[in-house]
Amino acid sequence: MPVKRDGLDPVPDLRSHREEGGVSRIKFPLGIGAWLVTGYDDVRSVLGSTDRFSNDYRQVAGMVGITDAETPGGLGMADPPDHTRLRRVVMPEFTGRRLARLGPRVEGIVREQLDGMAQAAADNGGVVDLMSAFALPVPSLSICELLGVPYADRDEFQRLSTARFDMLEGAQGALSAITDALPYLDKLVKAQRAEPGEGMLGRLVTDHGHELSDAELSGLADGLLTGGLETTTSMLALGTIVLLERPEVAAELRADDSAIEKFVEELLRYLSVVQVAFPRFAREDVEIGGQHIAKGDVVIASLSGANRDPALAGADPDTFDLHRGTTRHVAFGYGAHRCVGAELAKIEMRTAFPALVRRFPEMRLALDAAEIPYRKRSIVFGLERLPVQLGPDHG
Repeated sequence: MPVKRDGLDPVPDLRSHREEGGVSRIKFPLGIGAWLVTGYDDVRSVLGSTDRFSNDYRQVAGMVGITDAETPGGLGMADPPDHTRLRRVVMPEFTGRRLARLGPRVEGIVREQLDGMAQAAADNGGVVDLMSAFALPVPSLSICELLGVPYADRDEFQRLSTARFDMLEGAQGALSAITDALPYLDKLVKAQRAEPGEGMLGRLVTDHGHELSDAELSGLADGLLTGGLETTTSMLALGTIVLLERPEVAAELRADDSAIEKFVEELLRYLSVVQVAFPRFAREDVEIGGQHIAKGDVVIASLSGANRDPALAGADPDTFDLHRGTTRHVAFGYGAHRCVGAELAKIEMRTAFPALVRRFPEMRLALDAAEIPYRKRSIVFGLERLPVQLGPDHG
């Protein structure tokens, strides 16, 4: 239930769960019982407390029988003090000054993909798959540019990235995909150790190589690449559907440069493509939402449930409202584990959406809305393809 959707919306059962107290036992695809937390305040309480809840990846792997799991070493699956040390090293790479240098390259990537879409549509009667032609390559090229990863590796990394979020293969399959990615990332790190490049990974080797093991560097690359690829791809594709369903919003983006900031923030809240946070484990007996959670229990925080809570969004939280006003949404998580790449994702979306609707003002779906192939059960909500008709002149 926490990872199912009805079109773009979480299934009604998620809202019912929140309204009935927001904390209860569920059967999660880990083969074990877990506590589901769906209310905004309770989700922030869980995510914001590293002293009461652990993120240790090895606990999840062990619970589904992967007893010899090697920790990916990244930020999302580590506890303090390791998490604190790694985040201190990485955060300077995501300051506004450093990311500003990437802005012109992101603009260039977007232009290149729009040109490619126009050409592909011209060769195919005006129809193009927005997923493969735009939503995937924009973040893929951007994150590879940031890290200094060869773009020739994108297909292999995309395969490894997507597999870990697909719960149709079960939790063991998703966790095994994480393990499968480690040899590839280890090779990438060794290449950067030998010849540090100008990207972020090369700078980490140069500035902090003596502090970071190969496993830790691989984990950081894993977290940043997968966190920045699959999620932003989904945001660009699903956000395009939102715009096609609301032509008045697309018109406002075309006419008013200032509207993009409001659009991106409301879109993040409304879509919540990362549907649940990484499982937490109670370090001690705690009480959440009036329920007693015992030490060692698994807790699943629903980001989509929290972001649709009236306590956050006010009236009509299930409606997309460009003029809702600023909310403290949890689309990027909350607390110590809030996504370090959040600003990079926003830069990509602020650049991509206005350029897309201005280049192709007559774009429309090339299939019936009921036929959009949304993923059935995935931690990162998205779709497999999105055929669109660009318009009479194909841009």
